[in-house]
Amino acid sequence: MKVHLVDGTYELFRQHFGAVHRRGTPSPFAATVGVVTSTIALLSQGATHVAVATDHEIESFRNDLWSGYKTGEGLPDEILHQIPLLEEVLRALGVPVWPMCRFEADDAMAAGASRAFQDDRVDQVLLVSPDKDLAQCVVGDRVVQYDRRNDLTVDATGVVEKFGVEPASIPDYLALVGDTADGFPGLPGWGAKSAAAVLSRFGHLEAIPHDATVWDVTVRGAAKLASTLAENHEFALLFRDLATVRIDVSEDLDIGGVDDWLWTGPTPEIGGLLGDLDAAHLADRITALRR
Repeated sequence: MKVHLVDGTYELFRQHFGAVHRRGTPSPFAATVGVVTSTIALLSQGATHVAVATDHEIESFRNDLWSGYKTGEGLPDEILHQIPLLEEVLRALGVPVWPMCRFEADDAMAAGASRAFQDDRVDQVLLVSPDKDLAQCVVGDRVVQYDRRNDLTVDATGVVEKFGVEPASIPDYLALVGDTADGFPGLPGWGAKSAAAVLSRFGHLEAIPHDATVWDVTVRGAAKLASTLAENHEFALLFRDLATVRIDVSEDLDIGGVDDWLWTGPTPEIGGLLGDLDAAHLADRITALRR
């Protein structure tokens, strides 16, 4: 079997801005309808075990670790107001929803991938999100990332081709180069090429010698980079911690196991909710899935 774990927050943003481009003034619930439509399409394409993670609260425990970490400031209200609505409609569709408060959607997906990986019945786990944080969860071709917008599947080989490092080194890579989307800057002077070259040799921050003369990789400005890492080692470790996904999200909820993620059909509430969203036409598509 295959397990699909979806980043609902990313999908909501993707649908919102897609609707803006398609229609100058989209309906207030256009993004929610878009995600529900997309989820129905995923099921119609053969997905059987599906769960959707959301950032029910935009801020997480990481905001306590780093004051500059991403917040909900500046995000469109029309998206934020739809998060609980999306959760409600997906539950009515019969899809498990993991609303994260202390943790983030990425953490829930990582937790789900870890649990599914331990189930011998699972042939493949698809992390339905292009988020680079989730690249650290990729294992061979059994746990992969799937970018639906570009119809692109990234396995462990693809992670190396894209970032220049193995999946296990992704948090270290992000610690050095930074992640503007998440709000931490990385270390001065370190870029994608230098981080990839050094980490492809040493793997993790602790293993990188602070004396560049013993590096057995050729990197431009190695002495300065090594000095910067030595001077900012605690920041590097902090940034890596921010970039590392958690696989224990039990403080938020119990994600259950693979059998809990089997789609068995909608609840009776789905019809009324679709009517409220002016999306009653989707009911026929859901009915067709049950045949």
